[in-house]
Amino acid sequence: MAVQRKRFRIEEFQAETGELPQLHDFDGDILPFQREIISELRAIRAQMAAPHHVGTPVDTPVTPEQSADAKILLETYRAQIEQCEKLKVELDLIHDAIDRTKQEIATLHGKSFSGDEMAKVTGELGAVVGGTEEATQQILEAAEAIDQAATALGKVTSADQQAQLREEIQERVVGIFEACNFQDLTGQRIGKVMGTMKFIEHHINVMMDIWGGVDAIRQHAPAIIDTRVGDARLLNGPKGADDEGHASQDDIDALFD
Repeated sequence: MAVQRKRFRIEEFQAETGELPQLHDFDGDILPFQREIISELRAIRAQMAAPHHVGTPVDTPVTPEQSADAKILLETYRAQIEQCEKLKVELDLIHDAIDRTKQEIATLHGKSFSGDEMAKVTGELGAVVGGTEEATQQILEAAEAIDQAATALGKVTSADQQAQLREEIQERVVGIFEACNFQDLTGQRIGKVMGTMKFIEHHINVMMDIWGGVDAIRQHAPAIIDTRVGDARLLNGPKGADDEGHASQDDIDALFD
């Protein structure tokens, strides 16, 4: 951008007369206004002879203070760039973790949580409950029939009746053996369910590992609050072999002392 310079009166005089007087034309006594004109001419000549004339940018020397400030600003920019690079690395890791988690969820949904697969799991568990209940009923009926036949066997004296009762007892015993075969079918069905549960457990563990492991997830888990009331709070089911709180026989005997 050109710098606006002062317009001297001699230039205005030139615009009016069309001529520019020379310095050597002014000899002897001159009028005051002429002296001002000559001064202005000399100022114009000095301005035109300066190293940086009008329209040329002037290089401003840099002071030590300005140089120090520039270095501080440069270091600040470098530190901010490093922080941005670190943030980008963290964001890339988060993006990768989210992408891997999506893949695990898609795998679970496609192979475990789909309608057909969960229907199979529910059906297998229902068959286990139904088969167990049916086998239990058969065993109880056979045991009751054996008990009645054994009681009658001690009262009859006829050989034919005794033989008939013995055959009935033997048939009931065979029926018990047949009813106990439910365990094999139950084991197969529960094996299928366990396979599905292990598949789900594996992929859930993979997702937890993606986000820092079980300990990192546990920090964000809400506190477990038992909201059951009454007898429902006592229905905890049988304890496992590794569970705490098992009552020994001595503890049970102490209740009757």
